[in-house]
Amino acid sequence: MTDNKATSRNTPWREQLRKTISNKERTVITRVHMHELAPDIRNKNNEEVNMGLTLDEALLEAKRCLDCPNPTCTSGCPVNIDIPSFIKNIERNAILEAAAVLKQTSALPAVCGRVCPQEKQCEASCIYTQKLGKAAVAIGYLERFAADYERKSGKASIPECAPLNGIKIAVVGSGPAGLSFAGDMAKRGYKVTVFEALHEIGGVLKYGIPEFRLPNDIIDAEIENIKQMGVEIITNCIVGKTITYDELKKQGYKGLFVGSGAGLPRFMNIPGENLIGVMSSNEYLTRINLMGASRNGDTPVLSGENVAIIGGGNTAMDAVRTAKRLGAKHAMIVYRRSEQEMPARIEEIKHAKEEGVEFLTLHNPIEYMGDEQGRVKTMRLQKMALGEPDASGRRSPVEIPGAIETITVDTVIVSIGVSPNPLVPSSIPGLTVSKWGTLVVSDDLQTSIPAIYAGGDIVRGGATVILAMGDGRKAAAAMDQYLMSNC
Repeated sequence: MTDNKATSRNTPWREQLRKTISNKERTVITRVHMHELAPDIRNKNNEEVNMGLTLDEALLEAKRCLDCPNPTCTSGCPVNIDIPSFIKNIERNAILEAAAVLKQTSALPAVCGRVCPQEKQCEASCIYTQKLGKAAVAIGYLERFAADYERKSGKASIPECAPLNGIKIAVVGSGPAGLSFAGDMAKRGYKVTVFEALHEIGGVLKYGIPEFRLPNDIIDAEIENIKQMGVEIITNCIVGKTITYDELKKQGYKGLFVGSGAGLPRFMNIPGENLIGVMSSNEYLTRINLMGASRNGDTPVLSGENVAIIGGGNTAMDAVRTAKRLGAKHAMIVYRRSEQEMPARIEEIKHAKEEGVEFLTLHNPIEYMGDEQGRVKTMRLQKMALGEPDASGRRSPVEIPGAIETITVDTVIVSIGVSPNPLVPSSIPGLTVSKWGTLVVSDDLQTSIPAIYAGGDIVRGGATVILAMGDGRKAAAAMDQYLMSNC
C-alpha cells in the first residue's frame, strides 16, 4: 500500500518532476479529448461510448497538472482522493502506483472515473477553472485510465488491511455507499458482511446504469478487489425480511450500516399513469440492465416506436438512450424546465443529442390517454415558461394558460426522482425517519440507534455515486470511533 510519505509533494521525484517543465509550458497544453464510438454505431448497441485514453494521451494530460502547493481540486472530492499524487505518478509513467494512490481512499476508482460528475466537483475546483479561465485538468479521465490500466495489467493491488480485531459488522446493500463503507471497515480490521437483496452485487451501479456508460465487468472487477480485502457478500438476502436486525445482533454483529438506497419510484399522480406502457425508469432500467430484457431473456420489456421519458436527470438520459438502442424511432425527453436547468451531466445530454434523442423542453405531462386495450397512445402536455428561481436556484416552471398540446406515444417512462425503500426503517423499531422516508442521522451519519449508521440515498433521498461513497467513508470512520469506545 502506498503511504503518505511516498505520495508527499516534497518527495524528491515530485520535486524533480516539477522542474522538468515550467508551469507556463504546462498551461498551454490543450486538454485531452476523450475518443468516443460514433453516434450512428453506438445507438444500436450496448458498447461503452467513451473509449478511454491512450498511454501517450494520459502522460500528456498529466503534465497539465501544476502540482499546486495547496491543491483546491482535492476539496471537491467527496472521498478525498490525493489527486495531485495520482496524477504526478501518471506523469512519471508509474501507472500502477497511481492506481494504488486512488485505492487509498476510493473503493471504486474505475467506476468513479466513468460516472462521477467531476465537472461539478474536483474539476470545478481545479486551479485552471478557478484562476486561469481554462479547461480543468481531466481528472476523471485520468482516474479511469489509471484504474483500467491496473486491471488490464493483471497486477491489481489490494489495499493494506489491519489485522482482524474480532468485531463483526453488517452492511445492508451492495451499492456505492455500502461497498465504500465495507472497504474502509475492512482496512480497519473489522470482519464485514454485506447483505444484498438482489441476486447481483452492485446495487444501482448494476440495475440503474446502462453498460454503455458503465460496463458490468468494470463493476465486477472492483467488487472482486473488495472481496480480496476480506469482505463477504451475501446475495438474495433482505435485511428486515430474510433476516432481522435482532437476529444479526444474536449472531454477534456489533454494528450495522444501512446503504439500501432509494429504489421506490415517484410518479406525478396524473390521469392515465396506470395505463399499459407507463412505467418508472427504475422498472425499465432494472428489467434491461439487471434482468436481461434486451438480451432475449425471460424478462419482457415494452419497446415502443414513440417513447417519451419524463425528466431531465442522468437517469432520464440513461432511459432515453436505452430506448433508442431498443429500436425506438422517436425517443424523446420531456422536461418542464429548459435545457439549461437540466440536472443531467452536460456530457450525457450531448451524447443523447448525438444519438438522435429529441428534446421537448418547457413541457409537462398532465394526462396520458389509452386505447380500448388500456395501452397508452397519446399524452397531453402543458406548455410551460420559466418564472423566478426556486430553493434549488433553478427558475421555477409556470403554466402558460391554455397552451396544451397532444402528442403520440406508446411507451412513457417516468424519471422524476426516487424515494427510499421503507423496508429497513420500518423493520427496526426506534429508527427515526423523516417525512420523506429518509433515515435521520447526525453529522457523522449515526442514526437514532447508536450502533446503526446510514448513508447514500437512504439518507439523501437520491444523489450521486461519489456522494454515496463519501457517506460510506465518513460513516466508517465514525462507527470505528464509536465501537472502539464502546466494545
